[in-house]
Amino acid sequence: MQILKNTLTAIGLVSVSGLFIFSMQKAPVEQQAPSDATFGKEKPLINDYNVYALEMPDGINFAGELVPVENPDIYERMDRELLVNTYWQSNGLLMFKRAQKYFPIIEPILKKNGVPDDFKYLAVIESGLVPTAKSPAGASGVWQIMKATGRENGLEVNTNVDERYNIAKATAVACNYLKKAKERLGSWTLAAAAYNAGNAGVSRRLKEQDVSGYYDLLLGEETGRYVFRIVALKEILSNPDKYGFNFNKNHLYKPVPTYKVEVDTAVTSFSKFAKRFGVNYKILKLHNPWLREKHLNNKSRKSYTIEIPKEGFYN
Repeated sequence: MQILKNTLTAIGLVSVSGLFIFSMQKAPVEQQAPSDATFGKEKPLINDYNVYALEMPDGINFAGELVPVENPDIYERMDRELLVNTYWQSNGLLMFKRAQKYFPIIEPILKKNGVPDDFKYLAVIESGLVPTAKSPAGASGVWQIMKATGRENGLEVNTNVDERYNIAKATAVACNYLKKAKERLGSWTLAAAAYNAGNAGVSRRLKEQDVSGYYDLLLGEETGRYVFRIVALKEILSNPDKYGFNFNKNHLYKPVPTYKVEVDTAVTSFSKFAKRFGVNYKILKLHNPWLREKHLNNKSRKSYTIEIPKEGFYN
């Protein structure tokens, strides 16, 4: 990821979707104020605060499939997502910070499964890269997987253990779903849309409207924006300087090195278990959010892999 030098940016106030947020500019223009006759000296330099329109990037695409921005409708929809996500700076900075921590887990699993790297940005818009994210509908984890989907793909999902919160295992499930969607629907763009609306839903809309591509479909608000949001986050997170985000490498969240402990018995108290490895229950849960209770039932004597942070990182 490109790391920028630590330079200050101008901050202005702009309203996006009814919310007032600060806009960041890379090159504020400084103007000389008129002289102050009373004190016989010039006033301080004043920053010229501006909000700028964005140029549409050349060759903008998702998984190598071009976004047809020469179409005026597609141009406006893409422009909207670029603007909203560029000028929602607090959220943008958090995505840069979390990406440094979680992309190294996600990227090799996508590659291993033959899924384009661009799909890591799908996880960004699904959960904001929050491992414990849960939707009102019950979708959970970084990939926002529903209970039934998780179980159908081999994840253990119950009140004691919920592997939808295991980023590595959930990423593998997402890969499986996306590959099947690509095979059924014919493109990675439609596979991404199906992650939001379901394979059957997208197939039905394609048939009803007699079209073959995502960009020709009339869809509801959420699915209609879905791929554009992914592409916008890809563009912004890949080009922080271009979109006015300034940070140093030390500002980004770093992965904490861990080692693995295999457990094939019940655990009566994870508080006591954690202390055996020099950490507390909170830290154990941070690294293993799929452990949903303070104990492990494990009546089947299944083997679980628990991540333990290496010594010294929380002291």
